[in-house]
Amino acid sequence: MLPCQIGCRVFRLDGFEELLERLSNIGIGPRIETERLYLRSPKLSDWEEWAVLRADSRQFLVPWEPVWTHDSLSKANFKARIRRYTREIKDDTGQAFFLFKNDTQQLVGGITLSNIRRGVAQTGTLGYWTGAKYARQGYMHEALRGLLPVLFSQFGLRRVEAACLPENVPSSNLLEKVGFKREGIAREYLCINGVWHDHLLYALLKSDPLP
Repeated sequence: MLPCQIGCRVFRLDGFEELLERLSNIGIGPRIETERLYLRSPKLSDWEEWAVLRADSRQFLVPWEPVWTHDSLSKANFKARIRRYTREIKDDTGQAFFLFKNDTQQLVGGITLSNIRRGVAQTGTLGYWTGAKYARQGYMHEALRGLLPVLFSQFGLRRVEAACLPENVPSSNLLEKVGFKREGIAREYLCINGVWHDHLLYALLKSDPLP
């Protein structure tokens, strides 16, 4: 790695990455363990495995996500994600988790809690994705069952919201299996793969029974 010289002092470019890696561990959320998985906050060192899994799962994920830019999987883009995650933790507006297999330490997918509203709302919005090779194996179901009680007990939320495309039947089935209730349809709710789509709206209350 080539150094950057400023005056008579020398700074190596990889020093910033080391600093960002340390910063990504400041104020991290809880580590959550389930039978087959553990959930923790993303780190800069996760980039390569994340990029490979997302690249291998591109065709599987693209229909359900915002448009992928040309640099969606670049290290620079991932650094920006880590900075955003760190800022959201600091501002109490969000928390990201990566899912890893207990036995192999392999990355399975991710969950984001975003748009946390405090005050009279105490609400957050849930998003999630799974690598194609791990789909339909119950990993996300297991992860959500482990995470949701923590969102109510440790994060102090009283309501968690989620949304999915009407044609994404596996996602709607997943939400219902972990206790979410369908509350309606939001017209042109999100821009997915370049097109504004209606979404099914779901929510889970702290007072709702968990399966």
